[in-house]
Amino acid sequence: MPTWKYSVTGLDQDKTAIASGRELPISPKAAREICAFIKGLPLEDAKKLLEGVVVLKHPIPYKRHFKKVPHRHELNKWPAGRYPVKAAKYILKVLKNAEANAENKGLDTSRLYITHAVSHRGFKIRKYVPRAFGRSTPFFHVLTHIEIVVEER
Repeated sequence: MPTWKYSVTGLDQDKTAIASGRELPISPKAAREICAFIKGLPLEDAKKLLEGVVVLKHPIPYKRHFKKVPHRHELNKWPAGRYPVKAAKYILKVLKNAEANAENKGLDTSRLYITHAVSHRGFKIRKYVPRAFGRSTPFFHVLTHIEIVVEER
């Protein structure tokens, strides 16, 4: 059984709650863009935003991986964006887990802010696709780790 560690240190244990999703079958690029966008937001606002992404109402701005990404008129300060529905569903689950952990610690859930949201590349699943003349092409599926830290302010 592996032991997981968090990439953030020096947290105040009385005011913070942490949650993580390990080996999630989502795109690392989409997860990175979502985590960068929700960092610093209140927890309720982040949950509403991700629910809006799932129903294709609110796009996520792509600031690093923006080549050949279409422009969205809903975005104000950055033109390129997408609706990463699958990644938003999984990150929303991790946010709900963080909220439940904070409630279990006795923190006020209406005053929670996301102070740390990060994604890491996880295990790489190697598959092969058969091709013509007895050849095959490798197909890699990268899994993703998500870490969320919420703090009561």
